[in-house]
Amino acid sequence: MAKTAVPEERRRRRRPTKQGTVLTHDLIVDTALRMLREHGAQGFTARRLGLALGADASTVYRYFAGLDELTRAIADELMHRAMRRWAPAGAWRADLRDLGLRIHASYLAHPQAAVLAASRVSGRVHEIAADEAVLGVLRGAGFADPAAVRIYHVFIDQSLAFAALDAASLALPADARETDEAVWHATYARLPAETHPNIAATAQLLAQRMNASAYPAALDLLLAAAAAELVDA
Repeated sequence: MAKTAVPEERRRRRRPTKQGTVLTHDLIVDTALRMLREHGAQGFTARRLGLALGADASTVYRYFAGLDELTRAIADELMHRAMRRWAPAGAWRADLRDLGLRIHASYLAHPQAAVLAASRVSGRVHEIAADEAVLGVLRGAGFADPAAVRIYHVFIDQSLAFAALDAASLALPADARETDEAVWHATYARLPAETHPNIAATAQLLAQRMNASAYPAALDLLLAAAAAELVDA
């Protein structure tokens, strides 16, 4: 059973660990991100996290009720990093494109963590700030509330879905990823036009594109559709 997290004011009075480190919420999240990068989800345990922090595993539960809550905190931190240097400049389409690319890049900087966290709803401060910002941009652009909510829903889910998809590829062992990437040249490019005329006609284009993320193009399509809807309104 998950343990109850200790209130913030009591956490601040904790003595340093044996390594002389004073534990904080942010330090635990940063250490968890490093663990996930180095060991993957298989190594994401309270025991290993405690060892990395120089503390007993039970100490983690003074800050988080369990690893599930810590996973949601990681999701919020990745959103925080995406939002850190972003501010709307007043052109709604460019502002949302910039933010979408920042969210995608923030998650891909930590692919192992993204695989765990991209599907989570944290309900934490930075996620809420991002949601407020996107809705504000859309409503400020003149979208009626039903349209603003619908486009926001597609925007954020698209950003996180592509982050999860692309992160899963990056999280593969290097040899597996290289094998997947080679398929476009080794298999698709060799299919005969007699049996696969459409693939054969576009094989070189497929090989050029398919190992890169489709997210920027998908984002542009979404924003173009939204812009057309605003014009027709």
